[in-house]
Amino acid sequence: MGKTGTFIALEERYGAHNYHPLDIVIRRAEGVWVEDVDGKRYIDFLAAYSAVNQGHCHPRLLKAFRRQAARVTLTSRAFRNDQLPLLCRDLCEMTGYARMLPMNSGAEAVETAVKAARKWGHKIKGIPDNRAEIIACEGNFHGRTTTIVSFSTDPQYRDGFGPFTPGFKMIPYGDAAALAAAITPNTCAFLVEPIQGEAGIVVPPAGFLRKAAEICRAHNVLLLCDEIQSGLGRTGKLFAYEWENVRPDGLIVGKALAGGFYPVSAFLTSDEVMGVFRPGDHGSTFGGNPLGAAVAREALAVIVEERLVERSRELGEWFMAKLAAIKSRSIVTARGKGLWIGLVLNRPARPYCEALKDEGVLCKETHENVIRFAPPLVITKQELNWALRRVEKVFRGLDG
Repeated sequence: MGKTGTFIALEERYGAHNYHPLDIVIRRAEGVWVEDVDGKRYIDFLAAYSAVNQGHCHPRLLKAFRRQAARVTLTSRAFRNDQLPLLCRDLCEMTGYARMLPMNSGAEAVETAVKAARKWGHKIKGIPDNRAEIIACEGNFHGRTTTIVSFSTDPQYRDGFGPFTPGFKMIPYGDAAALAAAITPNTCAFLVEPIQGEAGIVVPPAGFLRKAAEICRAHNVLLLCDEIQSGLGRTGKLFAYEWENVRPDGLIVGKALAGGFYPVSAFLTSDEVMGVFRPGDHGSTFGGNPLGAAVAREALAVIVEERLVERSRELGEWFMAKLAAIKSRSIVTARGKGLWIGLVLNRPARPYCEALKDEGVLCKETHENVIRFAPPLVITKQELNWALRRVEKVFRGLDG
């Protein structure tokens, strides 16, 4: 059976079957490379769904993690610690927002944004209690909590999990006219991914986000951008909304915020919106803990000092062009921004991902027929080219 088979059998026997991973068991990783329990090396083209933009086990993050772990890891928010204030400052100064509220997972940060928007709607905008509405987009993926799946349009994410949380309206993604038509006096926010990730790296029509911002401003509706996957350099800008020179009222970040060492997320917004929270309204035992905050500060510094945003833009443009030039009867198109690319096929993508794994390239299908390419942003052009040759080989073999 080998070590790989042994670990897979154990997980299948004792673990919940809520994922369908590729059959590789990773034991070690560094930069863009991972090694399985049988000693085979692979190049990582998923980056833990963009959580390791800085690369696996980045030495600066490892040093910060070890240093803080030897001092204090958790105080809860019952007491203050000496790392959270510094992260608040660093993240707010980097993004230009007045305040941040730290959480752990991306879904928790989305829940925070939903709660803030609703309370702002009731207390500031004057929407009657329990009448606030939030508009979201078809094809969205904001997480998997009960409230969040209440405004998902993916049947699987909802199947068997009702009753659902009310107060959400859906519009087609990229349709500014539909947004304008959906707004009522009870609308408090529009929640949107500037680029939809789980839907298959779907880029909206040019000008959509800018028009959406104008509509929201005209109707006193908060524009909330979920940049959990698209943010922190992934699309070739620090945040994907910058491609349209837009300034959201609220920003949701996570994943790469701590470079894969620790779950850290945050909601950022203005004094007015964050001011609706009072002690006891919202919180998290682990949110803002000193270990996560120390690592997140270093993760942000790495993004800036190693110019990962610029690297993503430059290498992403080159890699997208190379993928688009592959001659294959199974490829429909390549789309995306920066080093976040969806290769759309006219057939199931899973066999291609499995064949790529056998060639040493790790990626994952999304929405059945899209291969997502999202390597750590520390990748070099030589490493991209190494992977590209194997991508071309797989398409030649499976198309034949």
